[in-house]
Amino acid sequence: MLSFSPPDITQAEIDEVVDTLQSGWITTGPKAKRLEAQLADFCGTPRVACLSSATAALECALRLLGIGPGDEVITSAYTYTASASPICHVGATPVLVDIAPGSYEMDADALAAAITDRTRAVIPVDIAGRMVDYDLLRATLEGAAPQWRPANECQEAIGHLPVVADGAHSLGAVRRGLRSGQAADLTTFSFHAVKNFTTAEGGALTWRGGMLDDDDAYRRLMLMSLHGQTKDALAKDKGGSWEYDIAFPGWKCNMTDIQAALGLAQLGRYPGLLERRHRIIGMYAEALADAGVTMLQHAAGDPAGEGFRSSGHLLIANLDNRSRAFRDELIDRLAAAGVPTNVHYKPLPLLSAYRDLGFSAADFPESVARFEDEITLPLHTLLTDEDVCFIAEEFCRQKRQMEAEGLR
Repeated sequence: MLSFSPPDITQAEIDEVVDTLQSGWITTGPKAKRLEAQLADFCGTPRVACLSSATAALECALRLLGIGPGDEVITSAYTYTASASPICHVGATPVLVDIAPGSYEMDADALAAAITDRTRAVIPVDIAGRMVDYDLLRATLEGAAPQWRPANECQEAIGHLPVVADGAHSLGAVRRGLRSGQAADLTTFSFHAVKNFTTAEGGALTWRGGMLDDDDAYRRLMLMSLHGQTKDALAKDKGGSWEYDIAFPGWKCNMTDIQAALGLAQLGRYPGLLERRHRIIGMYAEALADAGVTMLQHAAGDPAGEGFRSSGHLLIANLDNRSRAFRDELIDRLAAAGVPTNVHYKPLPLLSAYRDLGFSAADFPESVARFEDEITLPLHTLLTDEDVCFIAEEFCRQKRQMEAEGLR
């Protein structure tokens, strides 16, 4: 049985973690700060704040923007709950928008129609590691929100309806010359164990340059992540520096040096990991060309020009003209043959928590239709070429067998 998405851990990560354990410094410290600096350089952004998860990063982003009760925040109906739950955490109202036909991105017309005078941010989702069309998104917002007015200094510094990207999948992606982290006003990343780049658990928040006071924004995020305490353990460790204050009742979502140690080793290997993912995607595309599936495109044109190149996080495919029952049966048969698969994602209106908030699947037909025939094949850097060939061959064999049985 192959693994669906195991972490790619080598001796480099082990050595870095052991060094941390032997250093006597295992919570937020010098390695966390070093990882932040290296990630900012990788993304081409002024600062990065490493945190305990992408969910925490998104919540901190909304709090940095001063978003709370009485405000509305728009996101996609086709995503994981972590894109929407932080909206609820800060007391704002989530507004869901359907995806465009044949796409995994929010429908521009539906997005425009969802904007009101209470809209305070939009959260697009870079599903599978492919950055959304941020040019189209900004044009839509400019046309639909001329009445937008900032509610605080942070929003005023941004100067328009803020775009907070859920880039959980897209670290390392590029579109029209901009890296993930540079296209949206703020961008969150996930470093969970199943992600391309992992710190076991963890995430980060970054933002584009030229709008915020970068040092002040970083300081505020660090306060949020550690109870509002004005000195972290690293600063207090200096002789005679025990004194601190609590600026506000904050939260607890800091990244430890043990996690950062994993990240430092991963980042050194990351360009090679990205290349390997795209090599595997190319193999799948060739092997499944006549299999009756539509694969999400991960690269087109020159990413420094008008094209894009994803981070290659997920191998998402839609089974052309097949039912949800067919998809589910195929998943079961592949599992029995040793091929693990998954579904990304069950749209939010199909989940109890969001039905309880008043959302109905009937209002999001494109998201439901996209979900019902979606299947995700294994895509990770521990797969060999032989593994990929086996997965593709077994996929085609099982699908043909089901069709021969008259299943649709």
